[in-house]
Amino acid sequence: MTVTTEFTSTDLTAHESDTVRALSSASNRDELRRVFGHVPSGLVVVAALGPDGPVGLLASSFTSVSLDPPLISVNIAHTSTTLPVLRNADHWGVTVLGRGQREVADHLRRPASERFDGVDWAATDNGAIHVDGAAAGFHTRVEQLIPAGDPVIALLAVHGHFAAADVEPIVFHHSRFRHLEQENPT
Repeated sequence: MTVTTEFTSTDLTAHESDTVRALSSASNRDELRRVFGHVPSGLVVVAALGPDGPVGLLASSFTSVSLDPPLISVNIAHTSTTLPVLRNADHWGVTVLGRGQREVADHLRRPASERFDGVDWAATDNGAIHVDGAAAGFHTRVEQLIPAGDPVIALLAVHGHFAAADVEPIVFHHSRFRHLEQENPT
């Protein structure tokens, strides 16, 4: 049974209303970022073959959008210096990093020209880049880039995918890398 409760700002107490208002103000971005950090997410590498080799970035905003048609999305800061190069590529690889790929995540935090140094990767015929040893991945074609506040939402059509049954994903939570823990069945 699913219960859905709807409320409006008029349903909030005075204190709750002030809290909601404070969190939405531009002056409180650090606090909002901290609250967003309470939501665990996977880490993905979004990458394509550029004129000088692979280009890409690390993102924690991956979302499955639709099964029919198969769509995913990822948010990329509109200030990203990698985004202009990605915009020139029709096909992107979206690689879900695995538990043992923290070093790859660290590489993707480097300056753009050094991100793939020491990282094993492969390109599709269409130039989508995938990182080797990943938990999963998607070969995509860019459907639409939608400006949405700080980021650009990249809506991507899935043209291929893979998953490694024996590779657990790495998780990003409270600005730290974490691993999933399996519950014991009762």
